[in-house]
Amino acid sequence: MRPGALSWEDQLAKASSKERVREKAGTVRKASKGSAKPPKEAPAKTSAEEVEAARVKSASNGKRSAKKAASSETAASKTSARKAAAAAKTTARTAAKAGAARGKSASKKSSATQDAATKSTGSKAARKTSIAMTSAKAAGTKRATAAAKPAPSRRRGSAAEKLWLKSYPKEIPAEIEPFRHSSLADLLLESCRNFADRRAFTSMGVSLTFAELEKASRDFAAYLQSLGLKKGARLAIMMPNVLQYPVVIMAALRAGYVIVNINALYTARELQHQLVDSGAEAIVILENFARTLQTVIKETPVRHVVVATLGDMMGLKGHLVNFAVRRMKKLVPAWSLPGHVPFRQAIRQGAAARFSPPEVTLDDVAFLQYTGGTTGVAKGAILLHRNVLANVMQNELWLQTAYLNQPRPQRPVYICALPLCHIYALTVNALMGIKLGAENVLIVNPKDIPGLVKELGKYDFNVLPGVNTLFNALLNNEQFRKLSFKSLNLTLGGGMAVQRSVAERWKEVTGRTICEGYGLSETSPVAAANRFDITEFTGTIGLPLPSTEIAIRDENGRDLKPGKVGEICIRGPQVMAGYWNKPEETKEAFTPDGFLKSGDMGVMDESGYIRIVDRKKDMILVSGFNVYPNEIEEVVAEHPGVLEVAAIGVPDEHSGEVPKIFVVKKDPSLAEQDLLNFCRERLTGYKRPRHVEFRSELPKSNVGKIVRRELR
Repeated sequence: MRPGALSWEDQLAKASSKERVREKAGTVRKASKGSAKPPKEAPAKTSAEEVEAARVKSASNGKRSAKKAASSETAASKTSARKAAAAAKTTARTAAKAGAARGKSASKKSSATQDAATKSTGSKAARKTSIAMTSAKAAGTKRATAAAKPAPSRRRGSAAEKLWLKSYPKEIPAEIEPFRHSSLADLLLESCRNFADRRAFTSMGVSLTFAELEKASRDFAAYLQSLGLKKGARLAIMMPNVLQYPVVIMAALRAGYVIVNINALYTARELQHQLVDSGAEAIVILENFARTLQTVIKETPVRHVVVATLGDMMGLKGHLVNFAVRRMKKLVPAWSLPGHVPFRQAIRQGAAARFSPPEVTLDDVAFLQYTGGTTGVAKGAILLHRNVLANVMQNELWLQTAYLNQPRPQRPVYICALPLCHIYALTVNALMGIKLGAENVLIVNPKDIPGLVKELGKYDFNVLPGVNTLFNALLNNEQFRKLSFKSLNLTLGGGMAVQRSVAERWKEVTGRTICEGYGLSETSPVAAANRFDITEFTGTIGLPLPSTEIAIRDENGRDLKPGKVGEICIRGPQVMAGYWNKPEETKEAFTPDGFLKSGDMGVMDESGYIRIVDRKKDMILVSGFNVYPNEIEEVVAEHPGVLEVAAIGVPDEHSGEVPKIFVVKKDPSLAEQDLLNFCRERLTGYKRPRHVEFRSELPKSNVGKIVRRELR
């Protein structure tokens, strides 16, 4: 750790319980003198009330309305100012640990929130979800409380053991600063004020400024409130990268709702599971996928449906776009969802309604980010506002390494080709972009490589996050190789391992090195990354980010020495509170001292750099998406001609890995194509088996369990 810097453990010891409660209540707005120095141009805090007052004032040109709207925020600011000096001693790392270990207060708060949701839904499913959420958050609290206790001897706690710190550039501190924002909404509103006239998001040549983003999100938030949805209600989003997506995200965060991101390509079975498991009361869906929802909505707790079209926010151009999509390309299957509300109508109704910003704190749930976790069907990682906000702060600090040897663009342009439903793009593109005042160019269909390349040619883009398959596909496109890359400052690789051959070709074509990082849905997502000033591809996942600890441990939970292979375990403020409705799996996912067990096997060298060796679990990684054998096996086993089945991942030139199934027939006439067609109806594209092998029997343990490793 850098000389003079206090570890988060030391600062936790110094912080009183009263100070932590005050910080949790959202009263901390700025760092104390003893904390790390704030950014030179740290923007002043804004709030929902401030922005709302400004909007009303601009619209009506009336001073009385503005004064009235600002009065509550003025009072809150005075209170915050009196308390900030004491409370700000807690670093963001301290805040994350203390907030995660929120104990009885959080349990009571969770219970109250869920009681409200239960009353709103009025169903058995909702009541079960309420209880399950409380259990899941309690499990996360228990884990985090254990983490905050004095460390056992095996804990990687001392500065000498944090090998990675000696590889940090002097400009990067070991810890992030105390939280200046009371929630993600607070951060987003601040950016909308500071960068009002800048383009925030662009899609198909149509842009949304930060001011327009603020107004549209305010109107949609007001509409959602008019439906009777209370703070803590789950709102599902099932859309590709369209302009409505960031509007809905910001609206939900402002209104205190929990966002449930859903892959737009999910089958009906997968969609139903996620809606039921999350207890989602409302969904915003693009019309292209409405038919999928139609088949399962009666089996879910969803009571409110908002249907968007591709051209909703494109003005006159939008009519042409919708006509082309519906009539010419026929990309909208016939659907019927009685009682649904068109997105544009919802915005109009919200504009005429009053928005009442609720109190949203760092300890409120922001996202249920569904993932396979370690095994089994998808489960929701509970990401609190503090988890995601901490990761934004960590990434912002680390971004400084990109500009140690090159100028920083004043108005950066990000290419958002990865889906916003994925935590990688959600944090690195959308939230980071908004924080920095960047323009995010949204790519609706990244599989259309010629179309993507055409879009890239229109912009002097600076940052391109991607996965190995995307980089490889672009490199194989002749027109991409003809583009100018003078403005490209940073290429980020994540989601799956970047192949060295691809990285070398990328540098040859673009002149830029792919900087690989590592993370999970459970870590919001980034836990480690290479320095962005590297000039050669390292083949590692880099160093732990500020305020992040990574330990390499054996099967008994003991720390291993550098050079030894073990499981990668992660602790930091970005780590989730637990799995939704899964207290036992939450407990299993964490060590007694609060480290998340990643399921990945890795090795750390003497400089703190980490290299992935293998995966501990049976997870299959397809183009950056987690695929779990249990889910595939469950689907295949439903076929009447199947006696037994086992699924594994096998190497693939394009996707890294693809699923392969081994099947013992019940029906001798069963053919490979029968199974492939069966899976096509029930599994999203990347989850479908690409290979089928029939066997007379499958390898089993002495207790009769199929042993997948013997099939590899």
